[in-house]
Amino acid sequence: MWDAGGTGAASGSDFLQLDTADAPVGGLSDWLAGRLREAISDGRLPVGSRLPASRLLAAELRVSRGVVTEAYRRLSEDGHVAGRGRKGTVVVAAPLTAPPSSPATAATATGALFAGEPGAEIFDALRAAPARVDLSPGLPDLAAFPRAAWLRAERAVLGTLSASGFGYGDPRGTPALRRAVANWLARNRGIRADPEDILVVAGTAQALTLLARVLHRRGIRQVAVEDPGSLGARQHLRDGLLETPPVPVDSEGIRVDALRATGAPAVVLTPAHQFPTGVVLGGERRRELIRWAGEGGLIIEDDYDAEHRYDRPPVAALRSMLAEQVCYAGSVSKLLAPALRVGWVLAPPRYRDALLDAKRYADLGNAALPQLVLAHLMESGELERHLRLLRRRHRHRRDAMIRALAAHLPDARVHGAAAGLHLMITLPGEVADRDLAAAALARGVKTQPLSWHAQRPHPPGLVLGYAANTPTLITEGVAVLGEVVREFVG
Repeated sequence: MWDAGGTGAASGSDFLQLDTADAPVGGLSDWLAGRLREAISDGRLPVGSRLPASRLLAAELRVSRGVVTEAYRRLSEDGHVAGRGRKGTVVVAAPLTAPPSSPATAATATGALFAGEPGAEIFDALRAAPARVDLSPGLPDLAAFPRAAWLRAERAVLGTLSASGFGYGDPRGTPALRRAVANWLARNRGIRADPEDILVVAGTAQALTLLARVLHRRGIRQVAVEDPGSLGARQHLRDGLLETPPVPVDSEGIRVDALRATGAPAVVLTPAHQFPTGVVLGGERRRELIRWAGEGGLIIEDDYDAEHRYDRPPVAALRSMLAEQVCYAGSVSKLLAPALRVGWVLAPPRYRDALLDAKRYADLGNAALPQLVLAHLMESGELERHLRLLRRRHRHRRDAMIRALAAHLPDARVHGAAAGLHLMITLPGEVADRDLAAAALARGVKTQPLSWHAQRPHPPGLVLGYAANTPTLITEGVAVLGEVVREFVG
């Protein structure tokens, strides 16, 4: 690019946005070395980064090559970079970091995480907190992800995909995945669905976000939720400007009489494996709920982990019995990995177009390539094989947690052991479960207090995920929890 007078070219590089106009006269090498040191210190050039070849950078800056080699030499002398032969000049100095915190500082930080009401960032903060044993709920055995099968499916998809397949697709999702999901639901959840009625979304979280937007525009201001029930679901609904009146859950599931008393026109349910208690919605409650829905109520069915069951027969999805009044949401987060961010929604006809519009304007639809790979896994039978493997592993780990709880927390009451990826325990006494969770995290064990997931007063407890840990780690983590509880209750 020529300057206004047309007498010369601008001398700058895209690399770190270097511009020699910023350099002092006669100090090009000092200036360049200083800029590189700053970038290493603030993390723009992390360890392992390769610097541009000296000849290339000199040409872009329109300086002699000696200016660049001199700057690189100075960085090498003070230990910031090193020559690596054909790999070039590589950053070897770590960026500046804060001094390590003391145990007291760590305890204060973990206490702050559990102080007060959990905000929108609470799950991000908990995931980022370091821990030796992570017993957070909601994760399958991530180490079991079928990498080889995924790669085979990916190669098969890319080997046959036409050029047009790399363009913008249908915001509802690829036809291949919608067909595969329809077949999957028919085989595994008893739901008969037309692929045209399926909307692919970025997990159940996006399904709730889009539904909240649609319901609010229809004049709905309240969506009832189970209590205790998922804090994350409640947060997404509230972000959509909806109130979330709590409805108590007992050993038969949600109390429909209490649901009626709220006056809410819609409710979010986890009927196959209630989160976090693990109870199954009983037959009489289902009939009461069907009567409530028949009077105009909308059921949002979060079928988050129904495939994971060990000691009981399968439970039919509500959608299979009441398609016109149930908005059904599912995903592969608990089947494969949350990192895929793939889920689906089947909405009643009156909400279908509005929900599609909300998805279209949110992101134009999920990424198509992972959808096609997932469809291949579903249709080839690989996903069923993976589910059978997970059930064996998860059962083994569940049994390990139950044994560990019996040994280290014999006074705890265990809930929801027949299915799912987590257990809920309730504890005797008046101890604050948030204090327990904070003390456990300070000792390297991560879990979630039951009170996070309850709006009404509830006995203290913890929600413990077991699927993502080995039996050895599970036993170690529960032993620490036992020590913490004994210290609190005396």
